[in-house]
Amino acid sequence: MDSGGVRGGTLVTTGIAERSWCVVVPHEASGARTARLRLATELAGVIPAELLADVVAVLAELVGNAVRHADPLPGGVIRVAWRLRNGSGADVVGIRVTDGGAATSPRVRPLGLDADDGRGLHIVTALATEWGVERDGLGQSVWAELAVPADHRLVTLH
Repeated sequence: MDSGGVRGGTLVTTGIAERSWCVVVPHEASGARTARLRLATELAGVIPAELLADVVAVLAELVGNAVRHADPLPGGVIRVAWRLRNGSGADVVGIRVTDGGAATSPRVRPLGLDADDGRGLHIVTALATEWGVERDGLGQSVWAELAVPADHRLVTLH
């Protein structure tokens, strides 16, 4: 396995055409901005611009929800990871946001047209091919996967 450093995060590449990054950001609004900028910088030119916009939107919603609704991890942070993977049928961009957990699990809420908030997971559901929540003894991770369009296979990642 080849490894290489990426300023402010970790880049890991493997022989199975996978690339992943992980960064730790503050559990505050500035952390969401930092995560969006890092992801956009890392994936610009690697995935189509339209998909990049969708991936950034999903990341923004997941980090924003972690800041608003969940406790931080120890140290007052949130862990943000993304992964590019050559799948058997389609290439995938995966996003995972890990926080200290909340009293209730993230879920899509019914909302009216005049609701002031609550649209975040509706956006994630509309843009991602799938998403979910995993809990462990340290907190929770909310993850989402977005498919790379069939006409734009990822270059071999190594």
